Amino acid sequence: MAGTSQMRASNAVYGSKAQCYVTIGNRRYNFLHLTEFESEYTINTQQVPILGKVGFGNKAAGGVGEWSATVHYNQSIFRVMADEYQKTGGLPYFEIQVTNDDVAAGVGRQTVMHHGCLISGSIPLAKILAGDQLLSEGISGTFESWDLPEKFNEIEGL
Repeated sequence: MAGTSQMRASNAVYGSKAQCYVTIGNRRYNFLHLTEFESEYTINTQQVPILGKVGFGNKAAGGVGEWSATVHYNQSIFRVMADEYQKTGGLPYFEIQVTNDDVAAGVGRQTVMHHGCLISGSIPLAKILAGDQLLSEGISGTFESWDLPEKFNEIEGL
């Protein structure tokens, strides 16, 4: 179609131009060994029966936040948390801050603060891999709430 707006390729955000910080208690870590991170908030819905209708309506009924990451296998932060948990039964909550900041994209910065984070699932304890591959590990967890203190600028034509 002639005359329709299109996104400029320069507005695509380059994934490596990001920062991630994890705050556990009074300690703030720069997660510079991170290679991949994704978080999502799933809104749960429930079907609502309505008298006089064949179909159901839907209503939002809570939500669940989950995150996953891949990191270079060169730190013990989450293994220490797992060790504390298996010895004491106490698993600390923490915060994750992720900022995308590709100045070449021209859309500005976006920061998402994840609150009430917990590790869940498997935590790699020890790893060996013969050959020429670098060691990495996957970690994942949940979060209870989030804030969006910085938002991307709207793309022209949106």
